[in-house]
Amino acid sequence: MSKKATERALGATEAKAVINRLRISPRKLNLVAGLIRGMSVNNALTQLSFSSKRIANDVKKALQSAIANAENNHNLNVDSLYVKEAYVGKNLVMKRMHTRGRGRSAQILKPFANLTLIVREKGEDAPVKAKKEKKTAAPKKAKAPAKTKVAKESK
Repeated sequence: MSKKATERALGATEAKAVINRLRISPRKLNLVAGLIRGMSVNNALTQLSFSSKRIANDVKKALQSAIANAENNHNLNVDSLYVKEAYVGKNLVMKRMHTRGRGRSAQILKPFANLTLIVREKGEDAPVKAKKEKKTAAPKKAKAPAKTKVAKESK
């Protein structure tokens, strides 16, 4: 009598990777996660490789893990993957004390964050994040002069 297997929470064309306890605040990590949301996997890896943020390397490792999960565990095509979701959660906060003048102290908070990446195989309904194009405003039509009531002269 074995335990029944739990059903898969993700769809058949999805794979995920989770990293817990990243030593960075969730707010800073969300900036990097926002860069890759909706991008194709190749573009996201390139974006993370050239990012100047310190945490970008850890996010890149998580993305590579999600790609490996998709390829090896779920037999998905790596070339047609995109980042469906990238979300950040809070984790523990280490609290430290910093001595200040006149016998006082101040608190230092060292937060940790969780990162979850979900990659999905492109289908018909797959939205792909494209570069934002600047909208050019159409030239405005000149307004006709305001009509005023003019007394008509009778002949």
